[in-house]
Amino acid sequence: MAEDTAPKAAKKKAVVKVKKPSALKRNLQSEKKRLRNRSYRASVLTSIRAFESSLNQKEAPEAIKTKLNTIYSLMDKGVKKGVYKPQKAARTKARLTARTSK
Repeated sequence: MAEDTAPKAAKKKAVVKVKKPSALKRNLQSEKKRLRNRSYRASVLTSIRAFESSLNQKEAPEAIKTKLNTIYSLMDKGVKKGVYKPQKAARTKARLTARTSK
């Protein structure tokens, strides 16, 4: 009876067990893909942070250009792998390029 009086929002959503093997396989595949994409996005964000710190520290233009090219490469590979949509990559690259000219 005590469980019935507890608010439903306070209860955590239980992990749903699937019954069909195809649904189980799809869940496993999507989880692997999610973790792979998350790791890839983290590496891109790390390289963007390194680029921004080099801008703030007024490093040599060659070093900044090298870091920008690395980000371009990572973003393009991310589009190819399906991690990023093409317009997101283009927008990000354009914004970072605009920051170098300031």
